[in-house]
Amino acid sequence: MPGHYTVGLVAKGKADRVAVVAEDALIAALRVKAERPDATITYVRRQNRRGDARHPSHTLAANRR
Repeated sequence: MPGHYTVGLVAKGKADRVAVVAEDALIAALRVKAERPDATITYVRRQNRRGDARHPSHTLAANRR
């Protein structure tokens, strides 16, 4: 059962966050790392409906379809 996760990362000296649909947190982190191998993963958490609506994150290119 896939869930929605927010993955925090640092790439090229800038912090960012990405929204990912995945089965668990590890798979979400691995999907981000596969797309951005130079990034450092700082956190993975389940999406918070209220907080993420106020501060939306980006999505991976594979999830933008």
